[in-house]
Amino acid sequence: MHVWRALGDVPAGDGPAVVTVGNFDGVHRGHAAVLGQVTDLARERGARALAITFEPHPLHVLRPDIAPPLVTGPDQRVELLAETGLDGLLVQHFDLALAGQSPEEWVAGTVVGALGCTTVVIGTDVRFGYKNSGDLTTLRELGARYGFDVVALRDVEAPQGRRWSSSWVRACLAEGDVAGAADVLGRHHRLDATVVHGDHRGRELGYPTANLGPDLQGLVPADGVYSGWLTPRDDRDGGGLRMPAAVSIGTNPQFDGLERRVEAYVLDATGLDLYDRPVRVELVDRLRPTLRFDDVDALVVQMGRDVDEARRGLGVAAG
Repeated sequence: MHVWRALGDVPAGDGPAVVTVGNFDGVHRGHAAVLGQVTDLARERGARALAITFEPHPLHVLRPDIAPPLVTGPDQRVELLAETGLDGLLVQHFDLALAGQSPEEWVAGTVVGALGCTTVVIGTDVRFGYKNSGDLTTLRELGARYGFDVVALRDVEAPQGRRWSSSWVRACLAEGDVAGAADVLGRHHRLDATVVHGDHRGRELGYPTANLGPDLQGLVPADGVYSGWLTPRDDRDGGGLRMPAAVSIGTNPQFDGLERRVEAYVLDATGLDLYDRPVRVELVDRLRPTLRFDDVDALVVQMGRDVDEARRGLGVAAG
C-alpha cells in the first residue's frame, strides 16, 4: 500500500480511483467491512482502492476538551489499513486551515484533484468541510459537478444489534475487557513500544519483565494482569517469534509506585534480551485486577498463579 502524507506526494495520472474517507481509529470490523467493499468495487471497475484519513484526529484539533483517547497510534493505524488490501492511503494533516476549507474546496482539491476519484464510498451520515456543512446530499451534488458517483453505505451492525464502533472498543478497554475489544476489532488489541529499563524488580522476584517505553502506541486498558503474546519486531534473536506472556498494567501498588506502566513477562523464557528493542504485545484476556498483598512473598505466590493461569488460557505447555 502506498502512503502519501501530502497532496503533492500523490502521483498524477494513475487512473481512476474508488475512494473512502474516515478516521478509522482501531480499524475495527465495521471499518474492515467498508474497506472490503471499497477494494471489491475497485477491482470490479479496474480502479485503485484508496482511503483518506486524518492526522491528528480532527476532534483533537477542533474540540480537544471532548476528544476521545485513540485506540490505535498513527503507525498502527497505517499498518492495519494496509492489511485491508487498499492500494493507497492519503494521511492528511488536519489543522485549522484544512478545517476551514468549504466542502467544494476539499472535494475539488483532494478527492478529485489529488486522487482522481471516480467513485466515493461513504456512510450515510457523512459530514465534511467547514463546520461539517457538507453532507451526503452535498457530496452527490459535487459528484454530479466533478464527475464521480457516490455509493452510500449504511452502518454495519454486529450480531448484538449495535453498530461496530471505536467507542465500543474504548468502553471495553476502560473495563479491562480485552476479549470484548477483540470481538469488535476482529483481532487482539495491540500495544507497540520499545522496551526500556525499569526498576528490575521483576527480575529480583523471579519474573523478569519487558517494560514498554514512552513511545507506546495503542490505548492502554484498565489496570490489571492479562494474558497475551509478545512479539519482538526486529531481526535480532527471537525477532518475529510470537511468545506467550503475562502482562501487568498499573502503578505497582505493592511498592507504592506512582508511574503507570505496562510490563510483560515472557513465559519460561531464558536468556532473552529485549532492551531497546521494538515489541508488540497482544492482549488476550484479563486475569485479575491489580491488588496490594500483605507482603512480597504473597505477591510472588500470586504471580506464580497468574503465570499458570496465563499458560492455561493461551494453551501453552510449561517450558
